[in-house]
Amino acid sequence: MTTYLQTTEQSLPVVPIRDGIVFPGTEMILTFGRQRSVSAIEAAYASGKKVILSMQRNANINDPTPSDLYQVSTIAEIMQMMKNEGEINALVRGVSKAEIISYDAIEPFFVARVVEIGDINEESDEVKALSHHLTTEIRKAVNLGKSMDFLTFMNIMSGITSLQLSYQAASILDIKPSERQELLEINSIRDRLEKEIMYLSRETQILELEKKIANKTQEKFEKNVKEQVLRERIKTIEKELGEGDENKEYKELGDKIKKALLPTDVRAKAEKELSRLMQMSPYNPEASYLRTYLDWIIELPWGISSPNNVNISDAHTVLNEDHYGLKKMKERILEYLAVMKLRSQMVDEEKKEEKVVDDKTKGKETKPEEKKKGKSAPTILCFVGPPGVGKTSIGKSIARALGRKFVKVSLGGIRDEAEIRGHRRTYVGALPGRIIQGVKTAGTKNPVFMLDEIDKVGADFRGDPSAALLEALDPEQNSAFSDHYLEVSFDLSDVFFITTCNLLDTIPPALRDRLEIIQFPGYTEEEKFHIGKDFLSGKLLELHGIPKNAVNIHDDALYEIIRKYTREAGVRNLERQIATLYRKIAKKLVEAKDTDSKMFEVTSKDLHGYLGPYKFASSLAEKKDEIGMSTGLAWTEAGGDILFVEVALMPGRGSLILTGQLGDVMKESGQAALSYVRSKWKELGLSEKFFQKIDVHVHVPEGAVPKDGPSAGAAIATSIVSALTKVPVKRVVAMTGEITLRGRVLEIGGVKEKVIAAHRAGIKIVIMPKNNKKDLEDIPEIISKELEFHFVEHMDEVLAVALSKKLLKKKV
Repeated sequence: MTTYLQTTEQSLPVVPIRDGIVFPGTEMILTFGRQRSVSAIEAAYASGKKVILSMQRNANINDPTPSDLYQVSTIAEIMQMMKNEGEINALVRGVSKAEIISYDAIEPFFVARVVEIGDINEESDEVKALSHHLTTEIRKAVNLGKSMDFLTFMNIMSGITSLQLSYQAASILDIKPSERQELLEINSIRDRLEKEIMYLSRETQILELEKKIANKTQEKFEKNVKEQVLRERIKTIEKELGEGDENKEYKELGDKIKKALLPTDVRAKAEKELSRLMQMSPYNPEASYLRTYLDWIIELPWGISSPNNVNISDAHTVLNEDHYGLKKMKERILEYLAVMKLRSQMVDEEKKEEKVVDDKTKGKETKPEEKKKGKSAPTILCFVGPPGVGKTSIGKSIARALGRKFVKVSLGGIRDEAEIRGHRRTYVGALPGRIIQGVKTAGTKNPVFMLDEIDKVGADFRGDPSAALLEALDPEQNSAFSDHYLEVSFDLSDVFFITTCNLLDTIPPALRDRLEIIQFPGYTEEEKFHIGKDFLSGKLLELHGIPKNAVNIHDDALYEIIRKYTREAGVRNLERQIATLYRKIAKKLVEAKDTDSKMFEVTSKDLHGYLGPYKFASSLAEKKDEIGMSTGLAWTEAGGDILFVEVALMPGRGSLILTGQLGDVMKESGQAALSYVRSKWKELGLSEKFFQKIDVHVHVPEGAVPKDGPSAGAAIATSIVSALTKVPVKRVVAMTGEITLRGRVLEIGGVKEKVIAAHRAGIKIVIMPKNNKKDLEDIPEIISKELEFHFVEHMDEVLAVALSKKLLKKKV
């Protein structure tokens, strides 16, 4: 309930205040700049009247209306006033609390009728206790760092009344404007004191937390300063005694630089950086970077090499021990090693000659290009082939044959040039590139260095790593390879680089031009059998802890695993299947009581129990001659395979339908085959307009498997001719070859894999382009003897061999 001090209304000017309240009994300096406020202050000061200071509900309103002002306000007296460039600075003192009843005028300033409001003064013990507690809290807050006018603080501490204390405390609280207005509107002194104590307690907690944080920061700072001073004193004492750890460390680094076989320019660079390090403060962050840099320089094998023992006979033995087959690849590698041996001998002879010349011309400096004469290595090797054919493992065999260290770095997914060339030392955590890191790991400057998956190097905004590889893999440039981190050249000319990839298409031409390509084709079934029997079985028996005489995998079982449980170019899945079989046997061996006498015989009939149902069905030749269906030959990464081309005719308007998930090239082959058949309508005995009344549907089964390439052209043309002439295609004939619109049969690839697939499927006659006759050298003799080959140049020759009878030249 509001208590009014007097019932008589007063008419006073009203001055809006944005976000402040002048409580009764408190003084404040205010600045007035709005025209309406300036006019009200001037009028009140001139007439000796008081003013109503009313706070706005929203401080952002520049031109408030009466509804924008709170009703409960403060009657204030203008003590002093000073004008300054259109603004008024006034010292005002709150007199009493009042409530606005109504507004008499709006212009030129607000004039309102107000009634003074009194507070409920309860001089009880509770109010005294609250006043004492509030005073204590204010003193505590000031001690914690709360800013306050000194006179106000002394006034509060001097023992004022509870009413005066409540208003003085309200003016110094760090609270929101709305909370200040709430305190002004509270008429009970006890309630106001309780509210102020709550606000002040919250503020005190924040001040305590700030002080705690400040103290911790100060303690940490003082501790660091103390430690630094102590370290400096220890350093001074050790320096006087000649026992400084830093001097000892610098001396050790200097000794290492002298002992390392560094080139002249590298030694000068290292000594310069060591000199910088010695002049630095140990607390300088760059000091640790310099130590790391010097460690890298010292630990690199600048003059350490493995013995260059190239023995062709030993290398041949090692390659045969580690790998079965790959005859051409091994031959090419041995040729490469032979060249290395001859060049090494040539370099040795040149060194002897240089020594004789040096003895005769002492004091003369030899030109760098003369020293490098004859040093560049042969072209870098690049092993290309599908996964699992032994590209990486044959690199290890080369290192073993040469007696060198082997380093492998996978480049798959690398997109940052700095991965190859290193980061510049300006970056935090900078390191040399992977090539320098690999050389350091090897510990010699002439390791066998394998860059794996070079075809999977990417490029983005950070640079192109393949461009950085150009220098490293160019024998004419890599004698002075520049790594951004080292800032000195490193000689990579003695490194035996080998790269591997699955595809050549993604390698940039400039990089591919620097590589000697060695193709690794997929293994034949016979090669996989020998690898599984002679290499994988023994290794996996030892890996699974099974005695050698405990398991005997029959040949028919191993062939069955290759044919029906794996489909790949390499032997990784074959290794997994044999490992699965051995795990099953290992479990049975552990469960058996008498493991010594137990012998497991694994035949093809037992595979279902060990490996489950077979995963792949072998494509076999048809059991009888069919009309409109021919057998083609295909190459895949998993080896060769046969595919059937089916043709169906139906009434229509001359459309060609191609299905079986065929690629664009294979679709074009189908269109070319049909165009060839249409152009030969007379020779094939067909009517001139035969195509206008039918649709031709060409389908290649196993529609879920994508197919592409031009080599199925001959098979498609043969199936279309067979369907149109009703002459069956011989089931024992398979064919491959690209055809032209004139019927010429063009050369294709993958002959070895395709012929092996035909033999495996039971094919007896293989038709292929005449230009592919040279590729029969790659086919195992045991297979070529069992097949009949027909080398053709034209589709007429294909039809003569593939169809079961000669075509009659009559209209049908």
